[in-house]
Amino acid sequence: MITTRALTKRFGRTVAVDAVDLRVREGDRYGLLGPNGSGKTTLVRMLLGLVYATSGEIEVLGRPVPRRIAEVLPQVGALVEGPGAYAHLSGRRNLALLDAAGRGGGRRTRQRRIEEALERVGLAKIDQRPVKAYSLGMRQRLGLAAALIRRPRLLVLDEPTNGLDPQGIREIRELLVDLNHDGTTVFLSSHLLAEVEQLCTRVGVVDRGRLVLEDALSALHTPTGRVLVATPDAAAAAAVLDGRVESRDGEALLVRHDDPAALNAWLVGSGVRVRSIRAERRTLEQVVLDVTGPGSDRFGEPG
Repeated sequence: MITTRALTKRFGRTVAVDAVDLRVREGDRYGLLGPNGSGKTTLVRMLLGLVYATSGEIEVLGRPVPRRIAEVLPQVGALVEGPGAYAHLSGRRNLALLDAAGRGGGRRTRQRRIEEALERVGLAKIDQRPVKAYSLGMRQRLGLAAALIRRPRLLVLDEPTNGLDPQGIREIRELLVDLNHDGTTVFLSSHLLAEVEQLCTRVGVVDRGRLVLEDALSALHTPTGRVLVATPDAAAAAAVLDGRVESRDGEALLVRHDDPAALNAWLVGSGVRVRSIRAERRTLEQVVLDVTGPGSDRFGEPG
């Protein structure tokens, strides 16, 4: 769906995107992670033909960008750097004008598609207030509705949950998962590690303009060599394990061991009751800090 080769963008002496080789496959929910200022938005804008690359190649839906961007855009829904709208018009009127100006939709189905898009983003009961009266969260939802109005094959989103409250973030996350299950590939940029970890199936990490990691999220959650054990016999378990316990908090023990099944058999065979046992795995935060270093502390800060 998206492929880049040695993609580079310079602004004078500043290298914003540095030789990025990106691959987003059909059916992915791909999260492009990076701290603020790492080059994510510049990369996204190049994918949509909004900014020209200094060098390198881009293919979106199998076509070179920007040379054949006119063939690509009707199949792509996008929300980049916040939603654009005529502030004095209503949300519905904005969507109608946007749909009429583009390709891929017909006038006869326009009203139905607008209502469906508004319903999907939680704006079904929107009134005729002008967009200038909307909250930031409502504007963000309207931008998502605009991205969905033509039922795109590919969604390209830049910080799609910006300005939303926790309930709104969860609703948008569930919406994107549903769209993906229905066949839409989702590519989004974010600096919010927790959101990407809950939503995405594949992850790319950008640091100072370079793509320093790209892999399936499941492959990144590797075991740490420790096991989390919950037992009402915590003291007895600690005695049995003879120095393998790294920490203890009430009934919870963190144990140095690489095989939960073998550890469970050892404890049960020693008369220790085990409520639950599982391998500890690396979090996405740990993975990202490993590849970017401790200086990249802007993850999770408000955009």
